[in-house]
Amino acid sequence: MERELTPSESLKLIETMIGQAKQSFSRNSFYFLLWGVLLIVAMTVNYYFAAHSDPRGSWAWAVVGIGGGIASWIYGAREGKRQLSRTAMDRLMQWIWAGYLATLFTMMIGGSASGNGMSVGSIIVLTGLPTFITGQLLRFKPLAFGGILFWVLGTVSFFMGMQAQALLYIAAMLFGYLIPGYLLKCQEDGLRTA
Repeated sequence: MERELTPSESLKLIETMIGQAKQSFSRNSFYFLLWGVLLIVAMTVNYYFAAHSDPRGSWAWAVVGIGGGIASWIYGAREGKRQLSRTAMDRLMQWIWAGYLATLFTMMIGGSASGNGMSVGSIIVLTGLPTFITGQLLRFKPLAFGGILFWVLGTVSFFMGMQAQALLYIAAMLFGYLIPGYLLKCQEDGLRTA
């Protein structure tokens, strides 16, 4: 027969789960750093080619998507072998990001099939959701702020031309992924030495 936890025991359990998730998820700073760099490179290449009326810039997205996907898969497989156990928070984070990717791909395919495409602003705004939720769940303010920044810059980009949208996208990735990813990496390194 199970006994009910006291409020203080419940709070301690929740804090323990969050602490485990911070340790576990901070090891995943790799993903924010990897995707931040790759997506900035892809947008920069796309921007350069678009400025010269060359459609080949769109290939940067395919190269980055495939290369980043392979790198993420290899890294994830290696980390999965190293990690002795997975917490409920680990699984929650995994499903949040899997849901984001499924939504992003569905919207991209739908936009392409309808001939309307998917705007840069829509991608930025959508990216804010899992970033913000992850930051809030981990109580990691730089990541939560990054999610808010995605929403703000995405909204602003709806009112801008394509060149300005590209620059806002790059700024969103820099301040929403790279900087929080670097700070998460520093936290990870601090946990290793502690």
